Amino acid sequence: MIADCTALIFAGGDSRRMGREKLSLQLGGQSLLQRALDLTRPLFSSILVSVRHLRDDIDAPQVCDEIPGAGPLAGLCAGLQHATTHWVFAVAGDMPYLLPQVIERLAANRAKHQAVVPVIGGQPYPLTAFYAVSALPALRGVLARPGKPGLLAALPGLDTCRIDEHHLADIDKEVRSFIDIDTPEDAAEALRYFGN
Repeated sequence: MIADCTALIFAGGDSRRMGREKLSLQLGGQSLLQRALDLTRPLFSSILVSVRHLRDDIDAPQVCDEIPGAGPLAGLCAGLQHATTHWVFAVAGDMPYLLPQVIERLAANRAKHQAVVPVIGGQPYPLTAFYAVSALPALRGVLARPGKPGLLAALPGLDTCRIDEHHLADIDKEVRSFIDIDTPEDAAEALRYFGN
């Protein structure tokens, strides 16, 4: 167990490309959200679910965005504010392929950093990443900027350890852990992989 860390599951997206609320999508008899909860519960001492508005259908503590409509960065700031641990593991609720061994590998690289972010194919994945609670002031500074800054805009201001895919290939050869479910085609592929 990663005892000094809270899992922060993001469940507040608008599912535009899916065309319907996607975290209730059933894969292998479980919703996407339930899969995320079941993945993180054995690994972390506490769990929070980041939502736009409190929901009755989530059986876990919830936090609402600090600034409504400001996207995942607002959700991360709210999670860091409410965490009772020194670290938060931010994870999108629509990543059913994510392996616990990948999470543990990322966690092992936190020393002396404010964030640990995987970089797959040159693309950072800030919603499968670790953030120190001490990074909250810097993240809030980015959130206060004009416009709608995203998590990627916040990374340059943090002491970030970037983990390339070749550091994960021994535990996730095809690096499937970072595939998310955004479209009906993604959902169909996941249904083929996990069954329904």
